[in-house]
Amino acid sequence: MSSGTLTWNRDNNPLWRGAGLLLRPLHFGLAFPSLLYVAAMTVFLFRPPDLFSFYADRIAFGILVFFVVLRTMALRDRIPFFAGISLPMLGLTALAVLRVLREPFDPQIWSIIASKYIVPFALFHIAVLVFRGAGQRRHFEIFILLALAYLVFIAIAFLADARSLVFPRFILDESLGFHPDRARGPFLQAVANGVSLNILGILVLAFPVGRRVIGKALWLALPLAVLATMTRAVWISFAASTIALGFLLLKRRLLAACSLLAAAGVVLGLAMALSNHSLKTALGDRTGERGPVEARLAVYDAGWAMFLERPFTGWPARDMYAELGRRMEGYHLRTFYVHNTYLALLVEFGVPGLALYCILFFNLFRLSWHRSAGEREAVAALRKVWPVLLGVYLLNAFFVDMAYQFVIGLVFTVAGMLCAAEESRA
Repeated sequence: MSSGTLTWNRDNNPLWRGAGLLLRPLHFGLAFPSLLYVAAMTVFLFRPPDLFSFYADRIAFGILVFFVVLRTMALRDRIPFFAGISLPMLGLTALAVLRVLREPFDPQIWSIIASKYIVPFALFHIAVLVFRGAGQRRHFEIFILLALAYLVFIAIAFLADARSLVFPRFILDESLGFHPDRARGPFLQAVANGVSLNILGILVLAFPVGRRVIGKALWLALPLAVLATMTRAVWISFAASTIALGFLLLKRRLLAACSLLAAAGVVLGLAMALSNHSLKTALGDRTGERGPVEARLAVYDAGWAMFLERPFTGWPARDMYAELGRRMEGYHLRTFYVHNTYLALLVEFGVPGLALYCILFFNLFRLSWHRSAGEREAVAALRKVWPVLLGVYLLNAFFVDMAYQFVIGLVFTVAGMLCAAEESRA
């Protein structure tokens, strides 16, 4: 106070300090969108169904979208659009949303649609805006390394029956999710865990941070983690991708390392199996198990018959699962799913749905062809392993309906990074 006039001291005034504290999160979100992105992916990783945090992933996704949209408007940036990828994704999203809007609101169906179509569509375009520089990509690289380390540790702890080391504890809750007798990770589903391990392992090989000692150590442990999923499709895709990576990267030392890794994993896994009677029994039961195969073939027959009845319009969301369960009357399953992404698209949307999906992935494969001499080493390596990563995803899609938000998010994040690299060259 001076001469009856109130003067403001910005350093000492509590209103200014309070306003500054309130604006710091806003500044952080606008300045470091890549950190917000990996934080959202972390929530996707630990998003447990049927628990109090059921909507945590939607909140994280909403925060990410808000800050990226605000940053795009502030910078007057152009909204990314890649016709070969954006249009098929938009078409699939529109088909799913229009189909479910004709029925009463069902949060479970909307959650599946968000995981399969809405969230990946948004993440792809957000990744193009966020991961344009080496610093932003490095944040994602570190996240990939930490996520792989966590999933490998949890899977091996489960394989070694060290249940006290498994965290979070809901992973061990047999009343939640599927496959409580396998290493299913925080996804509560063994296939989702196995595909995540495989894709993260491929990305660690591509990124520079993964080529260091920690990345190599994780790759040595990866076969055991994959073995712990007790899922045949995951085993096959991991073995095929390991061999393909060795040849694709065209380095004799890496080829020898991949071959040695695969052999060491098999030998070590067999040694553990032979020394542990319960594990030996579990592996024997899993490799010789016929019941799930027969049930899955019956589901395929029922799904194919449903497709033939409505080849171009598909089935309404609410009726599809009920009709599938009715046709599987002799099987006592907890839930009835088609267990095949391609057949599920035919049953849900008919021929147009599968056609859009094929166009989408054809154009995703084309991202590996767009190489240039001046491209950064990390992007070039990522582009080189991209076909193998997509191959792992599509191979496993033959055995499950890919509705795993974290797995789909990983794939479309990498696609967005590759498109962002192309934008920067243009």
